[in-house]
Amino acid sequence: MTEKTCSGTVFVNQFTDGVLDPSKPMLGPVRDGGYIVANTAPGCWGPMITPELKGGHEVTVPVAVEGAEVGDAIAIRIKDVTVTSAATASGNDQAPDAARFRGDPFVAKQCPSCGAYHPKTVLEGIGQKAVRCASCGAEISPFAFTNGYTVVFDHERGVAVTLDKKGAERVAKEGDRYSAKPDRSVQNPILVFAPSDLVGAATRLRPFLGQLGTTPSLPFPDSHNAGDFGAFLVGAPHEYTKTEEQLAHRTDGHMDVNHVRAGAVLICPVKVKGGGVYVGDMHAFQGNGEIAGHTADVSGIVTLQVEVVKGLAIDGPILFPVAEDLPYLAKPLSCAEKEHVRTLAGRWGVEDVERTAPVTFIGTGANMNAAIDNGLERASKLLGLSLPEVKNRATIAGAIEIGRAPGVVMVTFRCPVEPLERLGLLPFAQEQYDL
Repeated sequence: MTEKTCSGTVFVNQFTDGVLDPSKPMLGPVRDGGYIVANTAPGCWGPMITPELKGGHEVTVPVAVEGAEVGDAIAIRIKDVTVTSAATASGNDQAPDAARFRGDPFVAKQCPSCGAYHPKTVLEGIGQKAVRCASCGAEISPFAFTNGYTVVFDHERGVAVTLDKKGAERVAKEGDRYSAKPDRSVQNPILVFAPSDLVGAATRLRPFLGQLGTTPSLPFPDSHNAGDFGAFLVGAPHEYTKTEEQLAHRTDGHMDVNHVRAGAVLICPVKVKGGGVYVGDMHAFQGNGEIAGHTADVSGIVTLQVEVVKGLAIDGPILFPVAEDLPYLAKPLSCAEKEHVRTLAGRWGVEDVERTAPVTFIGTGANMNAAIDNGLERASKLLGLSLPEVKNRATIAGAIEIGRAPGVVMVTFRCPVEPLERLGLLPFAQEQYDL
């Protein structure tokens, strides 16, 4: 990274080719304490049906942060998340034709007819056969819906509803407009597929960021910068193959944790100089687990504030969610509850009741058990608490919550304030929860 004058605000409207590559130039740097404002492109389905992209998403070009060195962390305050799409499409996926990819349909797409690797495409009409190879004209999408829907939004009232076939086809004919796809995005809008298996299904909007993090220290497809999707790279038959040991270079920016929304604070590891903050894969809504495999991927405007936390050497993200998102047992005790606890403790001769603050450790792995172990071990190692103690605290004053299947979890518990204070994390908890 060449030295540049720091900016108080960096505006981002450029996207990667689907790969987070630490050897490529970053934008910025943004000043420590400054802001990143990004116009993000939809994740998942659009990039999935765009063979020239080398990952399952189309995230922003990373931004360097002033003073961020390897072994530090970057605190990202999520100031605003605004959906700009008027509609999107999503659903369960299948990859029925193995001739259309090399081992991984998210990463290594190819034309089944002429064999072109990561070919450019053109759209012909609408429907699931609309994506064609620009070289030979063959139908080329590596993914199809098993059950899909097209959904439109009422942003002002915070609701959404799925369309019938007629409505889905109407939207599909103007996919770029309804998706509000940013100008520099190259993805094919998934609206062109016009799925309509769910009709008249209603839900609420609650936007969050499926991708938010820092640049890994080896090239990773953006969708595979996590322990679960990253496991697909081990021994893969394409250029982004990894060993099991090399997965440690990831930063777990692909979380799909619905608590990563406006008002939350995410602490991310710095594994390359400058950190390289990137964002994308905004979702209009999602239940815990993203059990369908995908949700409502949308375009949007994101405002982030960044702060370098010197010397905080972490392996993966730490989250301070919005207070209402905390599990019931992890919520800070009220003044009345604290008084009742002191009274109860006094009856039994317990002189000191510990001071605690909520904290969430993100854990990822090839499956849910591995992700839980990863989150617990990250908490234990950083806080200097034994693994059995962390397990007890997560059980009696916290919770393990699913972020994404097959392997992203949130390990949340009320932690003694002493290790948080020693690590420089206590001010974030105090800021979030008015402790």
